[in-house]
Amino acid sequence: MSDRRDRLDALAIALLLACSALWGVNQVATKVALVEIPPLLQAAARSAGAALLLWAWSRWRGVALWQRDGTLPGGLLAGVLFALEFGCIFVGLQYTTASRMVVFIYLAPFVVALGMPLISASERLDRWQALGLLLAFAGVVSAFAEGLGNRGSASHQWWGDALGVAGAVLWGMTTLVMRATRLAHVAPEKTLLYQLAVSGLVLALAAAVSGEVWPAQVSARSLAALGFQTVIVTFASYLVWFWLVRHYPATRISAFTLLTPVFGLLAGVALLDEPVTLRLLLALLAVSCGIGLVNRVLRRKT
Repeated sequence: MSDRRDRLDALAIALLLACSALWGVNQVATKVALVEIPPLLQAAARSAGAALLLWAWSRWRGVALWQRDGTLPGGLLAGVLFALEFGCIFVGLQYTTASRMVVFIYLAPFVVALGMPLISASERLDRWQALGLLLAFAGVVSAFAEGLGNRGSASHQWWGDALGVAGAVLWGMTTLVMRATRLAHVAPEKTLLYQLAVSGLVLALAAAVSGEVWPAQVSARSLAALGFQTVIVTFASYLVWFWLVRHYPATRISAFTLLTPVFGLLAGVALLDEPVTLRLLLALLAVSCGIGLVNRVLRRKT
């Protein structure tokens, strides 16, 4: 099926729901594996494993990856930002819950909305988009303040929350780099391979410098969590997302990212028995409404 569709059909909706659920559960899988596998090593293994799978997939599909096309500077920058992003997320999950992390990192669309006018003057924020940004920012500030007020075992939660916000900023910056450089004109497999290969190397070096070592024994539970992140999320779901972007209206499918924090919060509660507070629920609602305002305006323009 290679034709372009003007509206979302049943297949697209099913795939979008699956991707949103997988991305929400991903933070839980990371948290599970962190019990035995250090954060930077875990992130490095995930990127490296997914890069090998992507290379094999591209070779099978005949996707050209190695030709000179001027993408190397942008690819290296995107890869480093990708490494820093997941370094922040994986380290941050040692200090905060998966439910909170998934809310904070989904500030990334607002970073893109703020940065895009610097790349394309036609994508300036209007008053509704600005309102959406302010709404989301207020919700996150409230949730972050809750982390600052914690005592006892959760007293360092604010540090994990801060790393989640940093991860969101880096994610947004990665997207802007892909839009502003030659990466915008190459196959998505090549763009993703830059991010996975470079981040795998950078994260492995960071793990070595910080003294992380692979555990002598790893349980089947942790290996399953790492395998889920590598094969299902980082390789398969990202390829499905790129396929959807190619075949369906991007502004319509982007609205489904609203569901990811919801799935993430539910997964954290159901699988890790994480607490849910009123402030966190309000932050989730604020972020979701903010993204909805931005997408509503974009759909009207398209």
